[in-house]
Amino acid sequence: MNAMQVAQPITAEEYLALELERGTELVDGQIVVNEPRLPHALLATRLLVALSDWTRTEGNRGLVTLPIDVRLDARNVYAPDLLWYSAARAPSADSPWPYPLPDLAIEIRSPSTWRYDIGTKKRVYEHEGLPELWLVDGDARVLRVFRRSAPATPTFDVELEFDRSATLTSPLLPGFALDVGPLFDLR
Repeated sequence: MNAMQVAQPITAEEYLALELERGTELVDGQIVVNEPRLPHALLATRLLVALSDWTRTEGNRGLVTLPIDVRLDARNVYAPDLLWYSAARAPSADSPWPYPLPDLAIEIRSPSTWRYDIGTKKRVYEHEGLPELWLVDGDARVLRVFRRSAPATPTFDVELEFDRSATLTSPLLPGFALDVGPLFDLR
């Protein structure tokens, strides 16, 4: 665990005022430092390319981006490994920081943050209304998807697990299909 110990939990406003370098998040009032390794970066790159290719094949497919600060509530500011915004909700390059909750957040297993990703962060994402969350576990070679069956559904009521033999699709991403096997071939 790589959390900066602070005397007392800090607020999102205090965290944002620190203007820390990339690689940190505020999770439940504690500053968490992400220290990803090469497998993490390779998974992020492959997912970014797949989503970027999909967004460019037709108009109005939204925006996919690398980590940017998203303020979820008074004690949580996350920077998901990848974010996707629908065209209707995508921030512009001159939108104020921090950015709004995306339509899809993707968290990739990293030794320093995984326990937060599958615990506190998943819970807060769900509470704040995130439509879909992908948790990518390169060690287990599994991609877990949590989504709402309808926009008004108060919790993630759909949980799916995609292994190497599966193809990932999402109702948020019409026409997107990801063959999961090659995603985990990190040679």
